[in-house]
Amino acid sequence: MKKATPFAELRLGDSHWTDDQLIQQMLAHPIQINRPVVVTPWGVKLCRPSEAVLDILSLPQLRSFSKEDGEPVIDSRGQRV
Repeated sequence: MKKATPFAELRLGDSHWTDDQLIQQMLAHPIQINRPVVVTPWGVKLCRPSEAVLDILSLPQLRSFSKEDGEPVIDSRGQRV
């Protein structure tokens, strides 16, 4: 059984929605915003996958870094895996 989402239930993919209406729906149903947008002085980026944020940080990641699930992103030398 496929889990229903507000997107499907509310038919948010239909073309009649204005941008303002869609934003209001995202505010009412935050689960719709499953793609974090990060804003820095060095740019704005849709950060999915999460390591995409590394491209717009002011300082490089100098230590090892892994995702929440344990998947390595940066090794102990500060290099992307």
